[in-house]
Amino acid sequence: MNAVNDNDRLVDPPKACRICGKPALVRFKPFCSKRCADIDLNRWLKGAYAIPVVENEGEDEDDPGRA
Repeated sequence: MNAVNDNDRLVDPPKACRICGKPALVRFKPFCSKRCADIDLNRWLKGAYAIPVVENEGEDEDDPGRA
């Protein structure tokens, strides 16, 4: 009997780690290791990643009619 931990299995279907490109593991999905997951978290915390915001001209944030 093979005592392989389910968390150490590769992601199915196989996908590459978003940081280094190695095969991702279930345990750290979508990354291959805690190190790569921590690198990604650090990038978010430093503001290296940002979700773009599209502001429409003419819209007033203080408009009482907006919900």
